[in-house]
Amino acid sequence: MKAVIRAILLDPEARDDVAARSTASAGRLRDPVQRVINWARAFGVSSASDQWAIGDTSNTALRLGQSIGRAPSVFGFMRPGYSPGGSPMAEVGMVAPEMQIANEQTNIGYINFMQSLVGGGVGDVRGDYSSAMAIAHDSQKLVDEVNLVLAAGQLRPATVAAICNAVDSLPMSGNNAALNRTGIAVLLTLASPDYLVLK
Repeated sequence: MKAVIRAILLDPEARDDVAARSTASAGRLRDPVQRVINWARAFGVSSASDQWAIGDTSNTALRLGQSIGRAPSVFGFMRPGYSPGGSPMAEVGMVAPEMQIANEQTNIGYINFMQSLVGGGVGDVRGDYSSAMAIAHDSQKLVDEVNLVLAAGQLRPATVAAICNAVDSLPMSGNNAALNRTGIAVLLTLASPDYLVLK
């Protein structure tokens, strides 16, 4: 058992952060449920009634296209050997099971659902953005913080700059400005390709 643990923890793929980020074949697409759980952990999501009434999230058009405990097969949501047909990935023999449930409809459904969750919650399920709102007046600090807690600092400089520009488009003088600026930073991070691909 020691040898197995040592091999896993000392493998170059597990230890070389720079190589993982710079290699085109490194990483994988985050499952929709993993994205929501990551958001929930990052922002201390709670349910005042302790009911957690988010409901079934398997609707592909309006929700995540995936729901905990509702896999269509005992093997899960996707086939382990799936590779998107006609893609460069398939041409080199790589597999990407998580791409089986990713398409235009599920991507739009995910972003719309996350806009609801981030913007006001679902039922009494809400995130706590107080620490991010405290720095919402400084778009760079806000986006850097959101990048750190949601994406482990993986957003590319161009993505950070684009999100900062979007945050700055909303002046601090408006009603609920700190909350709205924070919501923009969080939602755009959750929607960015840099976040969606886990490296």
